[in-house]
Amino acid sequence: MLKSPLQLKLNDHKLILGSQSPRRKQLLEELHIPFEVLVKDVDESFPENLLGKEVAEYLAKKKAVAFQKELEVEKNIVITADSIVCIDEVILNKPNDTSDAYRMLTLLSGSKHDVYTGVCISGKFKTISFSSKTEVSFKTLAPEEINFYVEKYKPFDKAGSYGIQEWIGFIGIENIFGSYTNVMGLPLKELYEQLLAF
Repeated sequence: MLKSPLQLKLNDHKLILGSQSPRRKQLLEELHIPFEVLVKDVDESFPENLLGKEVAEYLAKKKAVAFQKELEVEKNIVITADSIVCIDEVILNKPNDTSDAYRMLTLLSGSKHDVYTGVCISGKFKTISFSSKTEVSFKTLAPEEINFYVEKYKPFDKAGSYGIQEWIGFIGIENIFGSYTNVMGLPLKELYEQLLAF
């Protein structure tokens, strides 16, 4: 059976994705490596003095701490991640409700913002973390477009209230600078390279 370099590298390891995000699961599947999903309940608060890039990496590392039991097994590798949307240094988390989602998308409309995804790769004897940044530009969105997207797609599990791989991304995003998969929630190129070197 033909195997990729990463499959060969991780051949005798067990990979665990510590995320309930269906986008991260979908993306990790694209690397053609076997893994299982294991979700832990983690408090996602963070110190107020941290910047966006720092917050994403901080939360990815914080999530990894919850997997101490799994990391006692030498061949286990745990991947945790967190994505943050920032506009003018203001962090947009997941929206609380419909009106909050509408507010966030109105703020992003006609503007540029940054998406940071922090990733932590943990093993019994080693832990590395990194973050990736992508700059995203939205066209000026009509109120009806924002309302249609929020009502139909209910983006309440997404930082910044949108998914780039959904309708709003197709009709609203003018350009991106950086990794597309990073905006979805997992910078695959960087993750692939870090796993190869782990």
